[in-house]
Parts: sequence; C-alpha cells; structure tokens
Amino acid sequence: MYPLPLLALFSVLFLTCSGTRPDDRRHEQPTLGYRSASLLEVDGLRFKDLNGNDSLEPYEDWRLSPEARSRDLTGRMQMEEKAGFMLISTTRLENDPGFGPPTGRPITSGFNEEDQVSEVNIFTRKPLDYPMMSAAGTTRAVTEYHERHFILRANTSPRILAEWANNLQALCESHGHGIPAIVASNPRNHITVDASVGLSLGKTPFSTWPGELGLAATRDTTLVREFADIARQEWLATGIRKGYMYMADLATEPRWQRVEGTFGEDAQLAADMIRQIVLGFQGTQLGPQSIALTTKHFPGGGAVEGGQDPHFDWGKREVFTGGMFENNLIPFRAAIDAGTSAIMPYYSYPVNTEYPEVAYAYNKPVLQGVLRERLGFDGIINSDTGPIDMMPWGVEDRTIPERYKMAIEAGVNLFSGTADPTLLIRTLRMYPALQPLVDDSVYRLLLEKFRLGLFENPYVDPEGAAALVGREDFQARADVAMRKSIVLLRNGVSEEEKVLPLRPAQKIYFATYLSRRDDDPITTYLPDVHPYGVRFVDTPEEADRIVLWVIPRGKSLFEADGSPLHLNLSANGVEVDRLRQLIGTKPTVLLVNYTNPWAIDELYTPGPGNIPAVLATFGTTPEAVMDVLTGRFTPVGKMPFSTPASDAAAQQQVSDLPGYQEAKGYALFWFNEGMDGY
Repeated sequence: MYPLPLLALFSVLFLTCSGTRPDDRRHEQPTLGYRSASLLEVDGLRFKDLNGNDSLEPYEDWRLSPEARSRDLTGRMQMEEKAGFMLISTTRLENDPGFGPPTGRPITSGFNEEDQVSEVNIFTRKPLDYPMMSAAGTTRAVTEYHERHFILRANTSPRILAEWANNLQALCESHGHGIPAIVASNPRNHITVDASVGLSLGKTPFSTWPGELGLAATRDTTLVREFADIARQEWLATGIRKGYMYMADLATEPRWQRVEGTFGEDAQLAADMIRQIVLGFQGTQLGPQSIALTTKHFPGGGAVEGGQDPHFDWGKREVFTGGMFENNLIPFRAAIDAGTSAIMPYYSYPVNTEYPEVAYAYNKPVLQGVLRERLGFDGIINSDTGPIDMMPWGVEDRTIPERYKMAIEAGVNLFSGTADPTLLIRTLRMYPALQPLVDDSVYRLLLEKFRLGLFENPYVDPEGAAALVGREDFQARADVAMRKSIVLLRNGVSEEEKVLPLRPAQKIYFATYLSRRDDDPITTYLPDVHPYGVRFVDTPEEADRIVLWVIPRGKSLFEADGSPLHLNLSANGVEVDRLRQLIGTKPTVLLVNYTNPWAIDELYTPGPGNIPAVLATFGTTPEAVMDVLTGRFTPVGKMPFSTPASDAAAQQQVSDLPGYQEAKGYALFWFNEGMDGY
C-alpha cells in the first residue's frame, strides 16, 4: 500500500470526523462492472479495488457521497494527472480519420493509436504559434497524458460504438487510480443541413428527429421532453455519457451560420425547450441513467457582428447594440434551474456592455460575476474547442501559459481542443498559486463521474445497444415530431382560394430543390406506396399542382472566408430563375426548409399569384410533408423566428434584437406565425 498524499490523509480524517463515513444503515449493493480490477468484500458488500492496493479507499466506497469520494480522489492525484484530467479532446476509433481525410477502411471498435498534430489552426488554416495535438493515440492519451474526457465524432453502428466504449473503459480501469472515462458527443438525433465537425453528426443510426428549430416549432414541451428521454436511452446504451449540447443561444442575428442549432429567436421559447431537454437527458438529478449535458454557448453567441462566427477572427465581436445582453441569459437560467451539468462559454467577446472585451473563456466578470455568482451555477465550466491555441480573441498578445492562467482564474474547469497537457503542466509549475483552482476543477469533474455511476459500472451491452438504438417505437414518436414541426404560413388569400389540403385524385408533381452543389439539384418524389389519395406524376406539364420543396444551403460554417453573408435564395445555392420557370407552369405549393431565416422574396411575394400556399420546414421527411399537405396530419407548427422581408432588411437589423422587436415592415413571416389546420 503506497503512502497517501497529504491532502488525501486530510480527506480521510475529514470523512471520519464530519459524519460522511458509511453509517450503519443497510446499503443496496450496486451492479459492479469491471475487467481488470479485483473485488474487495467489506461487511458483506463488494467494492472495486480500482488502485489495486488491496484496501478499500474512500473514493472506492460507493456508500459514501459523491462529494466525499471526489474530495478523497482529488487529494490522491498528482499534478500531472490533474492537468491531463482538465483536458477534453477528440478521440478516434480504429480507422476513424478524425480531422483528416477518410482512410477508406471500415471503422472498428479498436483504438486509433496515431497522434494527430496540427501545425495550423484546424478552423482557419492559419499557422499556429505552437503545434497542437488535437487527438492523441488512445493508449497514450490514457496512460501517459492521464486523460479521461473525450469527444467522440465517429458515426458508426451502435454495436461498434458500445464495443469501443467498453474497450476504452477497460483501458482506463487498468491504469493509475482506475478513473473511468466520460465520452461526449455533439447531437446525433437530428436532420440537419450543415452536418459538420463540432456542430452535428447529421444522419446516424439513432432515432431521427427534426432539427432543433423544428422541435421549437412544435411548441410541444411534452414531446420535446420525450425526445430527450428517448435520445438519452440510445446514448446510454452505446456508452456515450455526455452531450456537447444543446445551444441556448438566441437566433437574433439571422445571418449567423449556427442558427440551425438554436431553438429560435425568442428567449422564453428557448428557455422552455432547454429546460425540457436537460430534464429529459439528465433527469431531475444526475445519476447512473443520465446523460450529462453541456449547455452552450454562454452568455449567448447569437449576436455576432454581421452574422460572422467567432471561430474566425472576423467574427469575434458580439455586438449588443440593442442592449439585450440580459435577454440572452434567460435560456441559461432555465438550463441551470433544470440542473445542467456543464456550461460552455463561446469564443466571442462582448461589445457595448459593461464587461471586458476579451473572449468569454477569459472573461472573469462574466464567468464568475454573472454565471457563478448571479445565476448560481455550480457545475463545470467547459471551454469550447481551442480558445487557448486557436481562438484566443482579446488575449492574442499573451503566451500560452499566460492564457491558461487567465482562463483558470476566470473559472474554466475543463479545456477542450488539445490532447497534450505539456503546456498546461508548464503553466501550473510557473504559477503554483493556481493549485487551489486546479483542485476545485478536478473536484467538480470527478463529482460528475461519481454522480453518473461510472466508477461502479461504466460498461454497456453491445447487443443491447444494437437492439435499442433507432427502435421502431422511438422512430414513431420522432415521426410525430416531424409532422408537428411543419408550419403552414399561407393558404390562399381568401377562403375560396385555399388550395390545401390537396384533394384526392389531384395530380401532383413533387419537386425537391437542393443546393446547386448537387449534380442535379431537382429531384422528384415518387413514393413506392401511395397512401395519400393524390396521384404523383413525372412532369409538371401533367400536374394539377406543383409541390416545390426548396432546401437552401448556404456556405458551411467552416467554409467561411469573412465575406458578407446574405439571406436571399440566390446567394444560398438556389437557381431562382430555374425555379421561377417551374412555378410559372402551374399553381405551386411552396415549402422552404429554414436553417436560417431565409428571405424568399425572389420567389414569393404576398398577395394573389402562382404560389397560393407557403409552408416552413426545419428538417423533416417527404412523408411528413405529404401527410400535412393532404390533411392526414393537421398543421400546428409555429415559426421559431421572424424571416426578413428581403435580404436588404436582414442587412439592416440589430444583431441582438429578436426579429419581432425590429422595425415595422422588417418581416415577411413573424415569430409565432402559423395557421392551425385548414
């Protein structure tokens, strides 16, 4: 038995003297999952000997509180272990390319043992001052760097995910104190147009729901809670125990390229959604059946200048011209009240506020004064990926150790982006006064793991994962959400001119228009089964009605170059002239998929014309669309944001004002607009 560090001895004494030692009440034996650890039997109960010293230490004793166990284990960890523990980085499966090109080989449940080192900023492609290890080989990350927090970006089968997660936990169990890993992921359950690293994975084997804007459009908080609970079950089965989600940011700047991941422009609507999301994933308190959430991006990142994102130098300013900083906090209050485990500050810095113009990860008055003290958040502050190495806005002139010091003092507990703790270790040696803050961070991070039950059983059943993920009854509920998310905006200018619902035996030409990046951007929807009553035809000339579903797709976030952002359709991949010709042939029902508040005046203007009906979608299926158009499902959705009457209007709006507070005439469709039924 090796000697305990001094702090650990103090912890043991504290546990004994403070009444937090195990009492004489009966305890229910939890299920213990283990691979290499031996078991200890004490008072007829079994415990895992995680550090292999044949003695039951307080952190191994599941009868103690998570707080007591976290204090004990914090005292046992060396400085190098604590530094690694404060990093969360991308991890990869065998043949998983990470940020690199595809390997051409199938992803398996083995480890990727190759380090992935960047000489350039992976987002801006500019040279880095210091090479950054964005991903370490798995074994090295665990055994040499002492990492236990990982971001999984791979999209593969539930069985492989579960097998890999078990392999990772077995490796962690066999090393050092036997601290289990926590695996985080971006959203995996939504239809999304801009599926990018760090945003959303897009189509996966998990149950498929409308996008976040679509969930908000349903206005159904009960269904949103059900979504989160279903996704929780799927994630839990695969061993993913943390969500890097959801966005509590407000979509007040319509040009922002991350609007798709928000719940819209209204603070109370976003708060209602976030509250149910957190409760559905985590439960009323964090436990062994929970998925811990990291709510982002504090204090709200939607008011960025010109819509440009702060992943880039040209988007680092968040401008509160309208004085709406406090409005941005409302959804975060809801997340904190619901118990969100972690909160992520964004890269941007505030302009026109009382706060310093430094990125939020360095902004002590915002993180301590607002988040900790005023809002009462007591969980983990998790930086976004790369504020130290890649997006150090406002502190560019400081060295890497100085940046780490400033961020730790501001309140960051977990740093995302690099797998190499070398410079963080150097920082802690240069500034020993940081040690109490480091210990506080480690304590908070351990507390989350203890509450999640990972120390007792981090293992999952791969066969069970394969059977549960994407289950038919899960998808059936998702299909309801798809339909409820569709918004009916216009249906003729009078009762006599209504064209919806479509009538039986009408001949319909259903065209889906994608971005012109595709080889043939117009595709025709002809289902194998025709349950809708209408007749689908091959050409517009044969049709009584055209159903045109336009899916604009602007420049992806990580393709940004700083040039002005526009919301008119022709600037976002839509060949407007071609669609005008199609619309001119027959009366047209127009659907627009809104990932941003597109300005559609190039195709549609209010009043009599060849487009008598307009609907909004936010990530759904053709089947859901047809159910709504034919009246098999009554439309109930409401707009989660206002859409500008023109791109010119979008260029003139105030970045932190919701659309419904903009000047009269700003919008074509207003927030909360939507017809109930026909």
